[in-house]
Amino acid sequence: MKVTQEKLPASQIGLEIEITPEITKQTYEQVIKNLARTTTIPGFRKGKVPRPILLQRLGVTRVKAAALEEIVQNGVEKALKQEEIPAIGQPQLRSSFDDLISNYEPGKPLTFLAAVDVQPEVNLVQYTGLTAKAEEIKYDSSRVDEVLEKERAELATLIPVEGRAAQIGDVAVVDFKGVLAKGEGEDETAEPTAIPGAEATDFQLELQEDKFIPGFVSGMVGMNPEETREISAQFPDPYANEELAGKAAIFTVTLKEIKEKELPEFNDDFAQEVSDFDTLAELRASLEERYQKEAEEKTKSNQQEALLAELLQYVEVDLPETLIDKEIDAMLTQTAMRLSQQGLDVRKLFTQDIIPQLRERSRDEAIERLKRSLGLLEVSKKESIEVTAEEVQTRVTELMEQYKDQDIDTERMRSVVENELLTEKIVDWLLEHSSVELVPEGSLTPAAETSEDSETTEPQTEEQSTAATTESI
Repeated sequence: MKVTQEKLPASQIGLEIEITPEITKQTYEQVIKNLARTTTIPGFRKGKVPRPILLQRLGVTRVKAAALEEIVQNGVEKALKQEEIPAIGQPQLRSSFDDLISNYEPGKPLTFLAAVDVQPEVNLVQYTGLTAKAEEIKYDSSRVDEVLEKERAELATLIPVEGRAAQIGDVAVVDFKGVLAKGEGEDETAEPTAIPGAEATDFQLELQEDKFIPGFVSGMVGMNPEETREISAQFPDPYANEELAGKAAIFTVTLKEIKEKELPEFNDDFAQEVSDFDTLAELRASLEERYQKEAEEKTKSNQQEALLAELLQYVEVDLPETLIDKEIDAMLTQTAMRLSQQGLDVRKLFTQDIIPQLRERSRDEAIERLKRSLGLLEVSKKESIEVTAEEVQTRVTELMEQYKDQDIDTERMRSVVENELLTEKIVDWLLEHSSVELVPEGSLTPAAETSEDSETTEPQTEEQSTAATTESI
């Protein structure tokens, strides 16, 4: 069999395959025999249908098409093996099938064109001496105080208050009901529109401005028990429930009781209540160590991301569609698993209508992820960076101990661990051979992000939107 190769864009190998006359005739005859055994024609037993009758009933074009399917499939498989081409994905027929049927004559040579995806060649223009900037995350000691104050608030005792009005910081027990405020030109005599979910009885609310929509809490300040007020408030824009975004509302609120928090003292008893430590000093020291380590890890992560973003500028690769499609599949699978773990019905989210949109929106990120992975692998090849079996086994053993109560696919875990360890080694090597300047936190972050930038690629259900609205009111 004669095979001619040519290099095509998108990491494809084009094949011109010439099938010998013997194969074209042999395949055609075998197809007729198979059809004769399986085709039922009234008046004839299976396998005993005369050839002219069979061809007349089925049509020569149908028989040729069946033979061509076998010729093309077998021809491509043999060509790949003969030429030792490591194809990925499914081969593609580049010739018109209709033209092949017209030109196909059993017993004469047949030539057709096909293409296969192959692993792309990666060209690293530069990978040492890279320069980048990354934000340095410094340890903020106030975080420890914030955590301790939060734990303290959780242990607070609510004490009923009498003889004064409500103030910021109190916990109020209220009945409330919300309706949409009427706009200009609306019928003043018409019944107001109730806000779904904006009604409660004996609702306990901490009087902090960020607990409700703007205007609600401030409107309650100064209220006395058993007092009822109409409080004007306005839903922010944007808002979780788009139908309410930016709209004005009126809440009828009855204050039933005022309570204030009595906080426990910061002492060793408090530390024992909220942690496994015996003293407050030990608890504070543990939190300081934790947040110092977290700041260091975030700084290193920023350095790595900045360096990898710089490396991408020097990765030249022509990606085949097979790899891009597989990466998109992996991304959507990860998203589906995450949503499923949150208790959402993935079948309702990933409908036949939305999947093509999600795939298209994921394409750029998939390409970037592939370029990054292939670039890192190319660095490992050039610098002979490897992970030993002992290193992999050590990490696997640690993880198996950590997840000993779960059903874990050990081989899959081993593969993931190997990839992670190799990536860590490659990135550490790049950091040693590059320069990443640390700059103050926030100096590289845009001052304001547009709502478009913050959109998620994950679908949102009506249930999610409704839940978000109820929690925010």
